[in-house]
Amino acid sequence: MSLLVLGSIALDTVKTPIEERTDLLGGSASYAAIAASFFSPVNLVGIVGDDFSKENIEFFKSRDIDLGGLQVVPGKTFRWSGEYMWDMNQRETRSVELNVFENFTPDLPESYRSARMVLLGNIAPALQHHVLDQLIRPHFVIADTMDLWINIAKEELLSLIARVDMLILNDGEARELTGETSLIKAGRKIREMGPSAVAIKKGEHGCLLFGDGQFFSCPAYPLEDIHDPTGAGDCFAGGLAGYLSSRHISDADLAEKKEIPFEFLRQAVVEGSVIASFNVESFSMDRLREVTKADIAERYEIFRTLSRFEAI
Repeated sequence: MSLLVLGSIALDTVKTPIEERTDLLGGSASYAAIAASFFSPVNLVGIVGDDFSKENIEFFKSRDIDLGGLQVVPGKTFRWSGEYMWDMNQRETRSVELNVFENFTPDLPESYRSARMVLLGNIAPALQHHVLDQLIRPHFVIADTMDLWINIAKEELLSLIARVDMLILNDGEARELTGETSLIKAGRKIREMGPSAVAIKKGEHGCLLFGDGQFFSCPAYPLEDIHDPTGAGDCFAGGLAGYLSSRHISDADLAEKKEIPFEFLRQAVVEGSVIASFNVESFSMDRLREVTKADIAERYEIFRTLSRFEAI
């Protein structure tokens, strides 16, 4: 089944200690949709200005990404600029220009409203709510978030968390949201807020997955060279959601909205981690443009051997 992906679509300027690049394809929806497309067809919901290149549009189309939910309006596309420090873990935002994104109202095409698998990428909780309100009985809804929304829209975020099946956030955000220093306690407390599953990202140290009485610690794929970490978390979320969308779920399970088995979620975390490991090897989505499914399968096997992970 197709995966519905909502989020920002941007043109980025990224500076690292080695070099600087401008006008890069970016945004949470872009990274997530491309990552998910390795596993599943994608219905993309976002907005761009008339300065968004035809090359970027064609890139989306080439990856089996439906653009019926993409709004192209007069004006400039959302722009973000950031600079990474030497360790590539710390980043400073240099500028943000919302442009057409400032007045974005995501109205779904009729064909999108029956989506069964949904990824609400990192975007204002009010917009995530707005899309959820338009959906007809989705089977599994995943939401990604960040510290900004915890700080400026916490009540809206909490009400959103109660509506979704899985929440993805990083370790700092999990601690900030729950007030817990222990990530184990934080993961359990977030599950009590509503989601049946929680994934806490730990950057180069992997990810923690919490389910119904079950727990999985996933290491990160070991990399020698990291060129641009931008979008790694979005690629993780997209790869995870795309994998789940590709799994066969019976019509009966869809009708009864049965929970996705924990072993599927565990496998999805590994698949998302593998996709994210490719993304950071070059700027923007340059590395993902050339990666093949055979490359992904090969890296997955290396990852599985190193981590002693047992596939389903």
